[in-house]
Amino acid sequence: MRRIFITTFAALAASPAFAHHPLGGETPATLTDGLLSGIGHPILGLDHLAFIIAVGVAAMLVGRPLLAPLAYIATMLVGVALHVMAIDVPMAEFAIALSLLVIGVMIASGKTFSTAAWLSVFAVAGLFHGFAFGESIYGAEATPLVAYLAGLGLTQWAIAVGAGFAASALAGAANALTPARLAGAAVLGMGLMMVGETAISAAFA
Repeated sequence: MRRIFITTFAALAASPAFAHHPLGGETPATLTDGLLSGIGHPILGLDHLAFIIAVGVAAMLVGRPLLAPLAYIATMLVGVALHVMAIDVPMAEFAIALSLLVIGVMIASGKTFSTAAWLSVFAVAGLFHGFAFGESIYGAEATPLVAYLAGLGLTQWAIAVGAGFAASALAGAANALTPARLAGAAVLGMGLMMVGETAISAAFA
């Protein structure tokens, strides 16, 4: 299990960082489309997937594997709503890259942070991740929009909780923090790559 856990993070760190849209980028038009898009988007977007897995690992570290991820989910949904209402959130891509960098450093450091510190990181990052998610549902009718939000929120909560319990299962090893710190290092690597990519894109824009 440890090898699977670590290999997954290594694959994420080595993969392209920016999100892909389900349904080929088309705006969901039905309840089913909205639900499938909401389920698929955080899985296909490797930057979002890496972050929500890291949220689950961090939630395990503070002993709140079920509740702590809700701080991210709540503001993530707010971020989607802002995009749908055409309210701009500036520098969202850079902020997403930075969120991976921050949470990766915090986990990889092995230091103890307060629950409030973790929840603050989750909540601030959620706003930007949600704004990015909103792109694929912008302009949709109410029914697919609600289905999208449900799929998006539940899928990410399930991923975070699953990652938290997987990390907890690995904590029985001699050095309980090693798998978590390696996961953090992988997310940190992805964050560095994304920050570099966004900086280069901005320089040549």
